[in-house]
Amino acid sequence: MKLKLASLIMAGLATTQVSANECGDVTIAEMNWNSASLIAYLDQFILNEGYGCNASLVPGDTMPTGASMVEKGQPDIAPEMWTNALKESLDRGVAEKRLRYAGKALVEGGEEGFWVPKYLVDQYPEIATIEGVKKHAELFEHPEDPDAYAFYSCPAGWNCQISAGNLFKSMNLADAGFAIVDPGSSAGLSGSIAKAYEREEAWFGYYWAPTAILGKYDMVKVDFGSGVNLDEYVNCVSQEDCDNPKTTMYPPSPVSTVVTEEFAVRSPQVQEYLNKRGFTNDQMNQLLAWMEDNQASGEDAMFHFLETSPETWKQWLPADVADKVSKAL
Repeated sequence: MKLKLASLIMAGLATTQVSANECGDVTIAEMNWNSASLIAYLDQFILNEGYGCNASLVPGDTMPTGASMVEKGQPDIAPEMWTNALKESLDRGVAEKRLRYAGKALVEGGEEGFWVPKYLVDQYPEIATIEGVKKHAELFEHPEDPDAYAFYSCPAGWNCQISAGNLFKSMNLADAGFAIVDPGSSAGLSGSIAKAYEREEAWFGYYWAPTAILGKYDMVKVDFGSGVNLDEYVNCVSQEDCDNPKTTMYPPSPVSTVVTEEFAVRSPQVQEYLNKRGFTNDQMNQLLAWMEDNQASGEDAMFHFLETSPETWKQWLPADVADKVSKAL
């Protein structure tokens, strides 16, 4: 009788463990920008081929996906969530045991700053600092005004136009002879970098990562000499009515993978993978540049990454799962 009872207990424990590790049907949000699409396809392929899931992609965007995960428990996974956009809602979902943060999709976070070309820093090392930029202001020719020097800002209407303008003011760049150039659009801003780089001309302005442009062109982020003052950035520099902005480097924007609590409990092995999977900005910049050069989809880029960077993705997986993924390729 005791032996039979023990056998039943062991069988029950085994069943519970199998159930806890069961993957089954999984929905993954494919956001509508390139890096997020790539990661969504990557997660789908690894879950299906490595973990035996039945993973499918569903269209997503930051606000509606976050709200749906909190209220409806779907989709199961949002691979690349820029969490500052809905931090209060996500944190409430975590507190109520509806959501769980997994790892960082971008391990360094989204990056913003003022940039100059590396070949310029090679020639004038001090240009890697804001004081060096001011010292060599005459290098940065204005496209329309021969009496001013060019600082390329965000296009009008973008939120980053506010922060870039406030930092321009806080660092007294106008006193150094600089004038703000509105590039008109994202394409205009990236085109100004490409044009300068191909001619090896000086360029100084705002940009962000991860982006294809910073994957194609070697740029150096200018050091303001201030460090990051998060309170100053949040409460003044990023605000339109900031009368007396103080200089601060841009704080990184957290970019995480978010999953539903139900899925995390149901599939702890997959959750472990999602906790480990993440890209540096340099890695993602290079992948985005490859996508642009090859007019590639997120799925194309996923295969390119898996085929060319096994030393990266195999670190995220147990050896037996990595072997299954390799064979599926």
